[in-house]
Amino acid sequence: MSAQAKQKISLKAILLSLVVLVANIFMNGLIFWFFRDSTLNPLLTAILAVIWGVAGVYLIYYSLSWAAEQFPDYIRKYALPYVFIGPAVIILGWLLILPALRTLYLSFFNASSEEFVGLGNYAAIFSDHLLATALRNNLLWVFIGTFACVAFGLLIAILADRSSYEKIAKSIIFMPMAISFVAAGVIWKFVYYYQPGDQQIGLLNAIVVFFGGEPQAWVSMLQPWNNFFLIVILIWMQTGFAMVIFSAAIKGVPEDILEAARVDGANEVRIFFKIMIPFISMTILTVSTTIIVFTLKIFDVVMVMTGGQYDTEVVATQFYRQFFMYRNFGYGSTLAIVLLIAVLPVIIINLRQFRKQGGF
Repeated sequence: MSAQAKQKISLKAILLSLVVLVANIFMNGLIFWFFRDSTLNPLLTAILAVIWGVAGVYLIYYSLSWAAEQFPDYIRKYALPYVFIGPAVIILGWLLILPALRTLYLSFFNASSEEFVGLGNYAAIFSDHLLATALRNNLLWVFIGTFACVAFGLLIAILADRSSYEKIAKSIIFMPMAISFVAAGVIWKFVYYYQPGDQQIGLLNAIVVFFGGEPQAWVSMLQPWNNFFLIVILIWMQTGFAMVIFSAAIKGVPEDILEAARVDGANEVRIFFKIMIPFISMTILTVSTTIIVFTLKIFDVVMVMTGGQYDTEVVATQFYRQFFMYRNFGYGSTLAIVLLIAVLPVIIINLRQFRKQGGF
């Protein structure tokens, strides 16, 4: 008889595991209900919530790991990985999968979620003029925004790597990544700000007036070009992300291959297109798909800058307007599912490329 067969699962280990699991569910449930119904000072509640978040996660993993250690080795070997990924999977399921399923369910009902309409909402959104505008704008964000971010990120990565001020240049370009899309929208709202007359406080109009031009309402009157001015904000923010990833990939190109190409008489442009681009092609695809996901679900910038007015509506802002402002739960849920379907293929492609590069 093998050593594993001699190790038996004791009743004590099973009971301890059940007690630990039930105790974790019970205690964290009580704390959750306490915070939900609490009338404490908001600052004190926030501090206690942070403490609970840190200490609670530690105690959950420690107690579950301790319970797994009570079992024989051949069971512990299989149980421990699930102990560490189990809580994360449960939380993701609770916060992502269940809401997605509920949204899918609501998309088959009318505005008040009382009458089943089947695919009626899906048929309606593709005949809606506003959605056609939103889809057009989303495509502009996807193609122009992604192409510009990738192109500028790659160009800056190449130039910065050859500069003696590499760290300073990269820090400046990457700096917009440190702020949120909402903050970026507020900043650029002042850049594009327009008011009648010669006195302009918006940076762009102030420059135009200084050189003798006429101030323009960049994000309201210049339709549909106002969408391009909004896309500039995405480029300003995401170029730094693309630059950092491309810079790391370019540094991984073998120096001996580059030197051999130079010895053979290849100029820098030919080396860039014939050696560097093929070598980092998987990185380019990964960065592109990541930025495409950002552009498909873009919301913050448009909401802050225009609120979706002046033909700048995108699918996410239309969903927000239908679901939270007009209280049309069926139509709003349908828009959310359409957006999810659009994002899923890009995420799958990204994950496959990540797997090919050894990420999994």
